[in-house]
Amino acid sequence: MSVPEDEERLLPLAQRWPRASKFLLSGCAATVAELATFPLDLTKTRLQMQGEAALARLGGSARESAPYRGMVRTALGIVQEEGFLKLWQGVTPAIYRHVVYSGGRMVTYEHLREVVFGKSEDKHYPLWKSVIGGMMAGVVGQFLANPTDLVKVQMQMEGKRKLEGKPLRYRGVHHAFAKILAEGGIRGLWAGWVPNIQRAALVNMGDLTTYDTVKHYLVLNTPLEDNIMTHSLSSLCSGLVASILGTPADVIKSRIMNQPRDKQGRGLLYKSSTDCLIQAVQGEGFMSLYKGFLPSWLRMVKLGLSFFCFCLY
Repeated sequence: MSVPEDEERLLPLAQRWPRASKFLLSGCAATVAELATFPLDLTKTRLQMQGEAALARLGGSARESAPYRGMVRTALGIVQEEGFLKLWQGVTPAIYRHVVYSGGRMVTYEHLREVVFGKSEDKHYPLWKSVIGGMMAGVVGQFLANPTDLVKVQMQMEGKRKLEGKPLRYRGVHHAFAKILAEGGIRGLWAGWVPNIQRAALVNMGDLTTYDTVKHYLVLNTPLEDNIMTHSLSSLCSGLVASILGTPADVIKSRIMNQPRDKQGRGLLYKSSTDCLIQAVQGEGFMSLYKGFLPSWLRMVKLGLSFFCFCLY
């Protein structure tokens, strides 16, 4: 039954515009979580770039010479070599990205769950619906946020370029957007979008699906109630599954986004995400696809816990 117009004006904003409110709340939660966990994301990206076998084609001097140091030593190395605040290099486009991505995926997921698929008679969301909804929500959110993700990855590597004696590519966030747009057009802002949405689909399938499933199981089969402990355990499990599924695509996405390009905007190292995958496995071994796994998992746990507590609890 519809609410009379006069009464509708008296309702809280969250009830009058539930989707817009969900988007804003998701964006705020994502911003806070992003600031807190961004050093893990920077460390993850640096680890993913180390030892790129494809760089050998550009000459011996271009190949990464630093050893694979692990999460803690990489983070300490950034602090010692570049300064403490460089742990947040690229955080501005990352915040832009998470506002668009998190808001977009949660609005899409909620719409699919409540309107398109619907819950079962016992108010439970079936697993197959959660899988499809999570993947579709991740694809939509990540496609919209691809330009900000591209700028974030490239700015995260600027400090490393400076240490290697290479010229910096950008003076700041807005210069990065303008330069990429000027050199590659609109399509340039969506470089790497294929592995990016592949990663998002896999991560969301693991993240949202596992979170809903684990929380439902804990509430029904253990003494735990729907509280912070349940959310913490659910986030721990969902982050692990999401990282296992999504890290290979994340490595490929980061490398394609950061690769040098010619004057026409074409990548010099990889022709496609499949080519990047093959070169990584052949040149560095299968486990190279899981570089940065630990900081990725820890970050997903923290992001998931804060995000779901803000938006769903």
